[in-house]
Amino acid sequence: MNSGFYSAYAGLASRMDALDIVANNLANVSTTGFKAQHEFYRSFATWLQPSLTTPINQAVNQFGVLGGANLDLSVGSMAPTGNDTDMALENAGFFTVQTANGIRYTRAGNFGLNTQRQLVTQQGDLVLGDAGPIQIPSGHLALSPDGTISVDGSLVGKLKIAGFAPNTQLTLEGNSYFVVPHNATAAPVADTTVRQGSLESSNSDPVRGAVELIEVQRTAGLMEKALSIFHNEFNKVAAQQLSQI
Repeated sequence: MNSGFYSAYAGLASRMDALDIVANNLANVSTTGFKAQHEFYRSFATWLQPSLTTPINQAVNQFGVLGGANLDLSVGSMAPTGNDTDMALENAGFFTVQTANGIRYTRAGNFGLNTQRQLVTQQGDLVLGDAGPIQIPSGHLALSPDGTISVDGSLVGKLKIAGFAPNTQLTLEGNSYFVVPHNATAAPVADTTVRQGSLESSNSDPVRGAVELIEVQRTAGLMEKALSIFHNEFNKVAAQQLSQI
């Protein structure tokens, strides 16, 4: 009975956590450069210490818990805007940004200019070039496919586009920034094209998200019902039998 209670509780808790992930994906369907996350589950028994993984413990604790979420880095569709400071990456790579918390990386290229005419993100953080922050003089801004920025034909700077090894664990910070481990090394990306006057749309699929939301809510409801049965009905039976002893 205890094993069933814990299994139902773990199932409900993991689905509630998964609900937050799915809801966040749906909430950011229209967020520029957003990358969806997809939950995965693992057996609780695999988290037990080796000394505790006896056949009985494995049988009793073989229920699923939320293992985490995988980041979907697939490229979203390109949406033309006609804005000279809007930029999109057509392949792999990230724009490099200087924030108050350190270097961050983003796919959201909906940039603008601050009062010093420096290229900044929507959060006001500096977009970095190969030589640091990018100062944009007055005039016609042009962007080459390799990320080189010029104004009225004069070179201004080149965007610092960073890439990482496929197994690098990127952590989402907010809805558009990514943090990399301290030991990860950013490297230039050679095969990425930078497109001016366009933005990368979110890769969160609203249809898939809606289906996942229904499935998670339905499963959570079943787990909640099972938990109620274990908590109420079994305790009631136990209490009735105890009086007969």
